[in-house]
Amino acid sequence: MTKYCLFVRCFLARPLAATLALLLAGPMMGAQAQSLRASSGLRLSNPSSAAGRGTAAATQQADFIVAVVNSEPITNTEVRTKLMRTEQQLLQRGEALPPRSELTRQILERLISDKAQLQLARESGVRVEDSAVDAGVQEVASQNKISVDELRRRLKADGIDYNQFRSELHDELLVSRLRQREVEPRVKVTEQEIDQFLRDQEGPAGSASELSSLALNLAEILVAVPENATPEQVAALQAKAQQVMERARAGADFTALVNEFSSASVRGNGGQMGLRTADRYPTLFVDATRNLPVGGLAGPLRSGAGFHILKVIEKRKAGMPGLTITQTHVRHILLRTTPQLSEAAAVAKLADFKKRILAGQADFATLARENSVDGSAKEGGDLGWANPGMFVPEFETVMNSLGPNDISDPLVSRFGVHLIQVLERRQTRLSEQEQREMARSVLHDKKLEEAYALWAQDVRGRAYVEFRDPPQ
Repeated sequence: MTKYCLFVRCFLARPLAATLALLLAGPMMGAQAQSLRASSGLRLSNPSSAAGRGTAAATQQADFIVAVVNSEPITNTEVRTKLMRTEQQLLQRGEALPPRSELTRQILERLISDKAQLQLARESGVRVEDSAVDAGVQEVASQNKISVDELRRRLKADGIDYNQFRSELHDELLVSRLRQREVEPRVKVTEQEIDQFLRDQEGPAGSASELSSLALNLAEILVAVPENATPEQVAALQAKAQQVMERARAGADFTALVNEFSSASVRGNGGQMGLRTADRYPTLFVDATRNLPVGGLAGPLRSGAGFHILKVIEKRKAGMPGLTITQTHVRHILLRTTPQLSEAAAVAKLADFKKRILAGQADFATLARENSVDGSAKEGGDLGWANPGMFVPEFETVMNSLGPNDISDPLVSRFGVHLIQVLERRQTRLSEQEQREMARSVLHDKKLEEAYALWAQDVRGRAYVEFRDPPQ
């Protein structure tokens, strides 16, 4: 099943990133996937008509109303679509499925909460410009490393109307702006809280608090097992996974093994799942990698999705980076798409720049001054020394993969198309003030998540909800 990565909430508000979930055949997943399929225009059955229920059960299962939030319906189709996507994601992440009845109840509650928030956003006069939706569409494509034209093609192939896709994107932006206005002003971090946080980071190694704040970036190879596989098929796939593991242990390039053997759903970015706290990984993955060093391998591990082979890419204490961090000196050339310069043309132009630079026919800094639309152009594209987390994820991921003096291929981000060059790297010790500022940021994000949860509960509690026939 094709899936769509909706990035809107990520760049609007940090805690909302946890709710991200519309995925496009790639590694970025979230547990709270929302359907992009149109829920309007359905032929709704009359819930009070016994005849309708008795003579058109199959039709009713597809389109009857299960709940009304204030005056707007939630249909059985909406619940079933989100249920199927959520179950698929849980399996791909190696997590056990909860009872379907419980998962269905949770999904219906989430749809009710989302609809109540959207209604409040509309009533509050929040507005979203078409240009913001255009930027959101661009970001969806960029996060999935495809062009907007390719995104539209894949949407059409999956039976999703492009205008409906934009409408869903607009609604996401609308709610996110309301949350920013209503929730963020409530969040304050005191100096005393920062002091306590820094003391907590100095707990003894191996303590329970350290394990609970462990952050991992794991790369995964998934040898998928079909749902109705025979014992013979399972045994053959397990043997295949074991052979892949042996090649990895022998020093084969892990990314190449990902591209050759892994399920398509986890191939992007070399199978890497990104740096996240341990509680956001399946327990199966955490237990298998907790005692491994960076570069260590684990597996094959069996889950409902198949056999997993894991590699530890990065491991550190969550919440605060160490006192010593790696800084990167980087420069770039940025081109923005316009009616006169398509994304494909921008990519081709930067690819030509790279070719000319490597051939000694052009100078990176000169090309940046003459062509880049970023504020750094006057400095030859120089962005200076950057701490981890300073740039958007798609830029930073590519930057971190480069060695000194390496030049990337053209990269599409939310800001446009980049050509990146890493000049040098260094280890540097954080000053006391830098530690405090990073602690402030961590605490602010944590408080914002908590404040959003309370706000969402309040909005849900004030909504009038009428339950109709239960989802089927």
